[in-house]
Amino acid sequence: MPLTMTAAGESATIRRVGGNAEVKRHLENLGFVEGSNITVVSVSGGNVIVNVKESRIAISKEMANRIMV
Repeated sequence: MPLTMTAAGESATIRRVGGNAEVKRHLENLGFVEGSNITVVSVSGGNVIVNVKESRIAISKEMANRIMV
């Protein structure tokens, strides 16, 4: 399921990162790599704030839909 379907407070493991090569590279540089554990901090209007590798990152709904957990 896409990251946008995960509720605040839930932890998940990244299964797949979609999109073109540039988008995938950008998300991987932020820490969204397959097999990584993430925790959703909050969801607001589809936009998501997550804890990834001890960092808090906000991503748009469009980017979050490309991350499968």
